[in-house]
Amino acid sequence: MPKKNTVLVTAATGNVGPHAVAQLLQAGADVRALVLKDDPNIGRLPAGVELFEGDLADPDSLDAALDGVDGVFLMWPFFTTSVETAPAVVKKIEARARRAVLVSSIGVHIGLERVDNNCHAYLEELLEATALEWTFLRTTGFQANALGFAQQIKDGGVVHFPYGAATRTSVHEADLAAVGVAALTEDGHAHQKYLVTGPEAQSQEEQVHIIGEVLGRELGWQDVEHDAARAAMVATGWPPSYADGALDYFAALTKEPELGSTVVQDVTGRPARTFRSWAEEHVEAFR
Repeated sequence: MPKKNTVLVTAATGNVGPHAVAQLLQAGADVRALVLKDDPNIGRLPAGVELFEGDLADPDSLDAALDGVDGVFLMWPFFTTSVETAPAVVKKIEARARRAVLVSSIGVHIGLERVDNNCHAYLEELLEATALEWTFLRTTGFQANALGFAQQIKDGGVVHFPYGAATRTSVHEADLAAVGVAALTEDGHAHQKYLVTGPEAQSQEEQVHIIGEVLGRELGWQDVEHDAARAAMVATGWPPSYADGALDYFAALTKEPELGSTVVQDVTGRPARTFRSWAEEHVEAFR
C-alpha cells in the first residue's frame, strides 16, 4: 500500500488554514497543523488533523511536526512573528519536505514589495534558492477582511474606513486554499508563481453594500482621512511601514482596479467564489 501524502499546515487556525486542512483531508492526505500553545482557535480545525505545538519564531520547535512530511502549506504571521527566523525555518523545511506552498502577496507580483516591506518577497527568495518544488500563491486581499467591518455594521450600520473607492479582486479563503492543496497533492505546479484572485473587481464600499443586501439592511460608508487612518492602524499594532504600504496601495486602487486572474478556475476546474457568496456564508457575523 503506498504511503499517504503527509502535509504540515502552518498558521493553521487563521482564515485560510482551516480550509487548507479540511481540503487536504478530503484529498486523502495525512494532515498536521502547527498551532501555538493554548491557541484559542483550535476549534476551527476539523476532526482528523494531528496537532503539533510549535512556533515559527522558534525553528527548533518545528522538528517533530516536520519529521516525515512530504509538503508544507506555509503562511507566515508577519504581525506576530519576525522574519529573522525564516532562513532557519526554510532550511528545516528543505531538509525534510519535497514540496512547499507559500501564501505570498500581490505586492510581490506588481513589484510593490521591497519598497514598502520585504516579508513575502524575502520568503520567496529564500524558497527559490532551495531544491524544493515550491509554489507561490500571490494573493489579493481575503474576502474575510470584511469581518473587520462587523462591529461597525452591528453598532450603527456605517463603516468608517479609508478609501471606500479602492477596487479590489478579493479572494475567498477556501479558493486560495484549494489552489495550494492542488499544488501539494498534484503534479504540474512546481515553480509556479500564481496570482490568486477572486472573480470580480469591487470597491470596498460596494462590498459593504453587498453585506447590507444579504442582511436586508441599508449600510453606509464614511471615508476616513489618510493620516487619521494611519494613526489608528499604528495604534492597533500595525507596523508603520505596513500601514503606509497598505494605505498607499488603497489610494492607488481608487484610480486603477486591482489585477485579476483566472488561476482558481484554471487550477481547480471551477469558478472562483464571489464576494456575495462569502457574505451569505458569514452573514451571522454581521447581525
